[in-house]
Amino acid sequence: MYLTQALHKAVRECPDNVAVVEGSRRITFRQLAERSARLAGALRALGVQPGDRVGMMSLNSQRYVEYYFGVWWMGGVINAVNVRWSPAEVAYSLDDCDTRVLLVDRTFAPLVEPLRPLSKSLQTVIYCGDEPAPDGMLDYEQLLAAAEPAEDVRSGGENLAAVMYTGGTTGMPKGVMITQGASYVNTLAVVGEVARDKRTVGLVVTPMFHIAGCSLSMQLMWTQSTQVIMPVFGEVELMRLVQDERICETFLAPTMIRRFIDHPRFREFDLSSIRNMFYGASAIGEALLNDALRALPGVKFCQGYGMTELSPTIAMLAPEDHLPGPKQASRLSSAGRPIRTGEVRVVDPEGKELPRGEIGEICARGPMVMKGYWNKPEATAEAVRDGWMHTGDGGFLDEDGYIHIVDRIKDMIVTGGENVYSAEVENALAQHPAIAMSAVIGVPDDLWGERVHAAIVVREGMTLTEAEVVAHCKKLIAGYKCPRSVEFRKELPLSPAGKLQKFVLREPYWAGRGRRVN
Repeated sequence: MYLTQALHKAVRECPDNVAVVEGSRRITFRQLAERSARLAGALRALGVQPGDRVGMMSLNSQRYVEYYFGVWWMGGVINAVNVRWSPAEVAYSLDDCDTRVLLVDRTFAPLVEPLRPLSKSLQTVIYCGDEPAPDGMLDYEQLLAAAEPAEDVRSGGENLAAVMYTGGTTGMPKGVMITQGASYVNTLAVVGEVARDKRTVGLVVTPMFHIAGCSLSMQLMWTQSTQVIMPVFGEVELMRLVQDERICETFLAPTMIRRFIDHPRFREFDLSSIRNMFYGASAIGEALLNDALRALPGVKFCQGYGMTELSPTIAMLAPEDHLPGPKQASRLSSAGRPIRTGEVRVVDPEGKELPRGEIGEICARGPMVMKGYWNKPEATAEAVRDGWMHTGDGGFLDEDGYIHIVDRIKDMIVTGGENVYSAEVENALAQHPAIAMSAVIGVPDDLWGERVHAAIVVREGMTLTEAEVVAHCKKLIAGYKCPRSVEFRKELPLSPAGKLQKFVLREPYWAGRGRRVN
């Protein structure tokens, strides 16, 4: 089970079909394999060994697909950098797993200079833009031209494919170790869950540093489909690409769906080629889903539920579950049923499995479960117990085996499809001299699903504004993690034992809702 197998199959079976489209660039499967082999050779010439981590900080691109396959071709491990992070967060992710080589594009090349003094591991930067490489960086195309194509080592099974960083419960990101075998099995399982055409055209628009973008790219490779790469999401550009490239399927986060169907130019474009609309990364509201079903009649909608630690999918809500019927309302409020290769159960705080209908923590087991968190054995042992991944999501299984998410056990917010752990934001707030105490919660938001909300107690004799709070946080953490709303309080609710009671803060915002996630 090795991930480059899909590319080898495509080269044998449809070598001259278009594999990747990005703007005016179009490369075939044969060309993709040749360029991946040359990238592998170039990395080996730079001293990268099998098992070493190679980073990339870039918008979505053709070269991002080459990065995936080139690194795997020579037995390396991808460390796809979250481009929304601050330089300090990026440096931490590089150093944590000793990433010495980093690929950057034109957009993020200016961040290299402030990044270098922050990172102890970073040694070599490869420039992936079309312009000449800036001083101190190697040129991607020149490296490929000079390199000898490497033999594919066909690294697979329990060998690592990726270290993907997620938010941390203690304020530091955690590197999720995903094996070749886990990604391989999960990709094939997801492809097999829904009737999908082979050699179709798919659009990759969610960030390719994110497990969702990477997963869709792999699925399209396995179906020998053309993947059209959209560097960054934009409503009009999305509609133009669907029309011009005859896009048949894509994956969008709920926030993207809302912006897509509500855009004033939505009816100007021919969107009739779309057959499958996959969505996920955060919970979708009932109103939005119904609006989407009306806006795109005839399109098969399918929800994926999972997390980075599950490579990433454990359950899917199939297209037939979206059709009218006596149980449609219940189905649409669920996260679907476990995929064929996964098991799901709901447990109480002691780990005892609960009967159907009772609320507890959702746990998952199967070949898609991560190998662990990089260099964090205690966090790994807490998350994976007896082979079961404890998701931190609170919910129940109904009589038909559908998963219903009603709350989060872990202190996490999902905003615009991105995970934000409250501890990360609270650690940043604690560094402001005027803040005595803070509590960060997720509250409902019509656009982002949830927004980061901070309740703050200001030190006596000092003053603070919401703008100052946000500006302070932006120096330390990614912009999407910063509070979008702030309330100043004289005190925070505490239990008799002095423990912060966040449920008291959350209650006014979530009152009257059937579930405490959005």
